Amino acid sequence: MLEALWEQIQALLGLGTDVGEVGAVQMALRTIAIYAFTLVIVRLGSKRFMSQATAFDTIVGIMLGSVMNRAINGSAPFVPTLLAGVVMLGLHWLMARLAFYNTHLGSLFKGEAVLLIKDGSVQDAGMRQSSISEHDLIQGLRLQGQLTDPSRVRLAYLERTAA
Repeated sequence: MLEALWEQIQALLGLGTDVGEVGAVQMALRTIAIYAFTLVIVRLGSKRFMSQATAFDTIVGIMLGSVMNRAINGSAPFVPTLLAGVVMLGLHWLMARLAFYNTHLGSLFKGEAVLLIKDGSVQDAGMRQSSISEHDLIQGLRLQGQLTDPSRVRLAYLERTAA
């Protein structure tokens, strides 16, 4: 019974078929299946994707999209590609847990906050390190605190979620 169900799924998705022979409906069904599967594993594996993402999270998101695309376009075997996506999110979860418990790994994976203003004085080193112009800084102040004068700010950091 399970074997018959698997054969039907293979036929619907065009698995085992040469990529050039996969029809539009099969490709659309693959897309729906991969979208649903990816949504499930992301929701189960990493709540971080739903919040402000760090570079660490963004890279995993891009890689996951690239891997899952291979299952859609048939350039890689379907089930092993799904497994690769699960492994990738599992590694992401593991690295996030390690970073949570180890400050040094957290800094390595996610970066550090960079001081931009201290006691009203713009910190040139932090601005250079972050490639932030004074115009960018003023815009950020306006958006975050409705201020336009750095001299009125005690402390301002570029947080690692934005780096």
